[in-house]
Amino acid sequence: MKFNNLFNTDDRAVSPVIGVILMVAITVILAAVIGTFVLGLGDSVSDTSPQASLSFDYTADAADSTIEVTHSGGDAIPESATLTLNSDVAALDTTDELGSELTVGDTRTVGIDAELETGDTLNVIVGDRIVASWTYQG
Repeated sequence: MKFNNLFNTDDRAVSPVIGVILMVAITVILAAVIGTFVLGLGDSVSDTSPQASLSFDYTADAADSTIEVTHSGGDAIPESATLTLNSDVAALDTTDELGSELTVGDTRTVGIDAELETGDTLNVIVGDRIVASWTYQG
């Protein structure tokens, strides 16, 4: 056995291994970025519905039943938002829309054609997504 073999500092194989690992990592990252743009996943990420906290107050009168929708916090609800009662827009009185943008602190009063029964659900919908839902508990 030669004494020089004990202190051999030949580490030529380390450099090619690191190079291969870096090339594989770069390939995976490029494939992910290109795949995201080709499949259009980047477009759907920004298409989100508003996140808001809404409270509801139901008042039943002999002549008129109303629900007050109050924006307690979060994103503004656009005026294009629709309200449905048990998935039926026609059950709401004069309007099925909020009328104007609903921001924090705003309140809108919506008339209802009939008295609510336990389990009736009011939904606030923006686009095709339900932003807030309220179920009457009697």
